Amino acid sequence: MDDNLHSPQRRLIELRIEHADLDSLIDRVAGEHSDDELAMRRLKKRRLALRDQIAKLETQLDPPEPA
Repeated sequence: MDDNLHSPQRRLIELRIEHADLDSLIDRVAGEHSDDELAMRRLKKRRLALRDQIAKLETQLDPPEPA
């Protein structure tokens, strides 16, 4: 059971959920025309970092086939 809590598949799901949450938050903040550009840049930077983690984990779980 403990293996399921720390499995790469579970981590991938958690990262995708966090990425989707950030997408929603960024859309909401952008819709409010917030003047806090620094906060928006930080959110976007975090979203990009999550996307990189997701891509790396996806590659580890399903490596590309050799050409």
